[in-house]
Amino acid sequence: MADPSFGLWPLVVVNTALFILFAASFFHPKTKRDWRAMGAYSAFLLALFTEMYGAPLTVYFLGSWLGSQFPLLKDTHAGGHVWNDLTGWSGDPHLSPFHLASYAAIGGGFWLIAAAWKVLHTAAQNDRLATTGPYARVRHPQYDGLLLVMIGFLLQWPTIPTLIMFPILVYVYARLARNEEREVAQRFGDAWDAYAARTPAFWPRFARRAGVPPGDGGIAPGSAAGQRPGPGANHP
Repeated sequence: MADPSFGLWPLVVVNTALFILFAASFFHPKTKRDWRAMGAYSAFLLALFTEMYGAPLTVYFLGSWLGSQFPLLKDTHAGGHVWNDLTGWSGDPHLSPFHLASYAAIGGGFWLIAAAWKVLHTAAQNDRLATTGPYARVRHPQYDGLLLVMIGFLLQWPTIPTLIMFPILVYVYARLARNEEREVAQRFGDAWDAYAARTPAFWPRFARRAGVPPGDGGIAPGSAAGQRPGPGANHP
């Protein structure tokens, strides 16, 4: 390949490992369920960086199919920023609206994962439900954080495999979350029901009903003291 930006397989390995370790340092996977969540995230990153620095299969495919309509869609590193090419952005691809939005999404996702872990860890140490910070808005902020990181990468460098994988991963995380919630509901009963009734699972409600606080900080479903909190709905 003429473009020296591809075929860099050591970069594929290094970047994949770096972003996996970075997420794991905030996510703190311990249980099998945690590792399944991290495994799905890791597979997404591997597929992404394989095309970003290894072999740009998506650019090959789209370039041969749409090359006459979108001349910027070439087998170069710049051509991998597909959204820019499809919308006619001709400036620096790293300064396009899509790329800048990707930085915000990736940074916001990692912040959300870290902020949620801090609240959940503190709640577990005090045998209380995590209802402050991100847990005041959604029941699964760490899953939201992982998905937000993936959305950021899709804005920056979309590929056919990652676009196919993303809705599958949303389904996987939703299923993991439901499994967590069934365990918590069996253990905490009405207390969990009250928390779940006022707090959405993944998508926050920014307009709260009058008189209903986002979280009351009371003793309710959550990780018991001395047990490791999980990434989602305060499961033990």
